[in-house]
Amino acid sequence: MKLSVVGISHHVAPVELRERVALPEADAAELARALGDAVCLSTCNRTEIYLSGDHEERALGSLERIAGEPLGGVAYRMHDEAAAVHLFRVAAGLDSLVPGESEILGQVRSAYEAVTPGPLLDHVFRQALSLGKRVRSETDIGRGASSLSQVAVELVAKIFTDLKGRSILLVGAGKMGALSAKALASLGADRVLVTNRSHERAVALAQQTGGAARSWAELDQLLVEADVVIVSTGAPSYVVNVDMAHATMKARRHRSACYIDLSVPRNVDPRCAELENLYAYDVDDLQKVVHATRSARAGEALRGEAIVEAEMMAFFAEREVRAALPVLAALRRRAEEIALAEAERTLTQVGARLDEKGRRSVEAMARAIVNKLLHGPTARLKQAASSGDSTLPGAAAELFGIEDDQGQAAREQPARTEEPAGRADNVVAISEKR
Repeated sequence: MKLSVVGISHHVAPVELRERVALPEADAAELARALGDAVCLSTCNRTEIYLSGDHEERALGSLERIAGEPLGGVAYRMHDEAAAVHLFRVAAGLDSLVPGESEILGQVRSAYEAVTPGPLLDHVFRQALSLGKRVRSETDIGRGASSLSQVAVELVAKIFTDLKGRSILLVGAGKMGALSAKALASLGADRVLVTNRSHERAVALAQQTGGAARSWAELDQLLVEADVVIVSTGAPSYVVNVDMAHATMKARRHRSACYIDLSVPRNVDPRCAELENLYAYDVDDLQKVVHATRSARAGEALRGEAIVEAEMMAFFAEREVRAALPVLAALRRRAEEIALAEAERTLTQVGARLDEKGRRSVEAMARAIVNKLLHGPTARLKQAASSGDSTLPGAAAELFGIEDDQGQAAREQPARTEEPAGRADNVVAISEKR
């Protein structure tokens, strides 16, 4: 079975494009189910579809319909080993904008658990999740700024040097907001305001971090009060537009302010950066801060890559062994059929001279001969498969005529039904919902 991935990420596409294909978790799961045996991972830095089988053209077409433009020159495609290694690196945080970021492993798990993948995808995702945990526990790649929120706060600290007495507004009380609040507290921020459409969540986050919850209806006034605004909501469009920002700066008498937008799709109108004394940054701008910390983690990243390499070799060795199992099963079945047939012929000739216990002994002896005869070949076939040598299992199948048996079995299977009408329509429907 073929393993593939089709997608775009911060490596190949700017935030302007990524935000158009960013999907809420429920929509990502719906798209995966519409494509068949698939898992869709959509975060602020990537939208990727992992597939088992030959559906990558449909997957790419789905992303293009959502984006509203061709993606052939931007989207990447990987197959089999390359696709598995890519997923392993993503889960380990080695492919992230912030190497070792803490959120990605949970996002991979959520995407996997939102659908019911087939055996191949189930196996590779389980392996990836296990590997991600291992890289985190065996390396220090996550030490320091390991999330966009922490990187954003570091950027704020560089701009203002001292956060004491500065008014900092968190717009959004989700996980990114919580991480931002924690990082701000560690840098001495003592006046943190929190607002969220759900006031209860704002209150909860404010209580956790020693901040003050404010009503979403006060957003315009809060922007005037805040020196730093960190925005991380799930809104599909701008929460802060350029007109709001212009009015805010006028009310502040043009005292400088900093807006950091951690959302994809973006929640701060990029035109805000054109206003005097207003410094506005989005997730792509944060890459400059990330580059400054990347060298400090280079050694830990190499250790992480070594773990990925070892896991990849183990994964494909196991996969090769699994591929050889049908040959082994068919070989054993053929040998047992012959042995039991010959035992039955002998028992027929012996007739009444053997009781039931004697008959069972003859049949057991026939099976024992098969087991002893096939023990060595079975071990050698498994060893060959685990080392990537597919010639020996193939030769055994041809030598014993197993291919003919498998072909006959395949012909006896009921024909695969056509894809249900409407499944392709579901993909279009997801696009239209956008």
